[in-house]
Amino acid sequence: MFSNIGVVGAGAMGTAISQTICENTQNVLLYARREEIINSINETHFNREYFPNVRLEDNIIAIGDLNQLKDAEIIFLTLPSSIIREICHDLNEIISDDCVLVSTAKGLEKESQKRMSQIIEEETARSAVVLSGPNIASEMVMRTFSSASIACKNKQYLEKVKSVLSTSKFKVSTSDDVIGVEYCGVIKNVIAISQGICEGMKINDNARFSVFTKTYNETKEVIEKFGGNKDTVDDYCGFGDIITASTLNVSRNHTLGVLYGQKIVIDEKASGVLFEGKNTIIIMKELCNKYNIECATVDFTYDVIIDRINPKKAFEKFWDKL
Repeated sequence: MFSNIGVVGAGAMGTAISQTICENTQNVLLYARREEIINSINETHFNREYFPNVRLEDNIIAIGDLNQLKDAEIIFLTLPSSIIREICHDLNEIISDDCVLVSTAKGLEKESQKRMSQIIEEETARSAVVLSGPNIASEMVMRTFSSASIACKNKQYLEKVKSVLSTSKFKVSTSDDVIGVEYCGVIKNVIAISQGICEGMKINDNARFSVFTKTYNETKEVIEKFGGNKDTVDDYCGFGDIITASTLNVSRNHTLGVLYGQKIVIDEKASGVLFEGKNTIIIMKELCNKYNIECATVDFTYDVIIDRINPKKAFEKFWDKL
């Protein structure tokens, strides 16, 4: 039993992670920037913005000051990739040398094209644990059956995080393939968008899943070229997460693809909805060009989402590469 586990980010995933780990620690300190969320959780035990009908466990305590995490044994970073560096820089001045940092972000830093574990190590001089899987926050917060993959080069960190996550309903696989697990989460965003485009265009199922076969195999090839293990794609972080994001309506990136497949362009600033996969497409296209990697899925999504090519024409071009 742990004493204090921190979770930075009181959105859907942060709240779900808090609910998942609460039985393995005395206290979960859930950091939020917005006072109304902090008050809602502490006064009513509901995060009314994200899960208004789910009562959170009593040992989940919302906080608004990162300094309150100074004694945390593990901290889960449930944040967009764009602010991981800033938060890690701040945390480095606060947390103990033994504190383990866990990233759940499925993206790359736009400016540097770096993975989240690389950013965490740069800012805190410690190995990061990365978590990825078919994690639907609305199901996790209900403490239903779920699973995830975690990876780290430090075996002690890995076992520590596994022990706080593991319950009778939450299964965890471990690996030292940090590159593979992280890129599964990254490429999953691209695949979800590509499948969404096909759905939005009302492409027949035979063709859609023929394309899916191509994208799944490409994921293995790309990860191997980036230095990861292609077999990692068969784990929860790969197959499980890809299927979840590509076929269910819980994925924002899948929704983005559906809209573009219907030729509906979303103004993210006006809508206030962040589609992290959009930046991922741009970065993955740049990386594929840089390392001379052929990836038809990246090309297809880039053509439709970034270059605004007619989805039908882009699909025909994609189909020719199968």
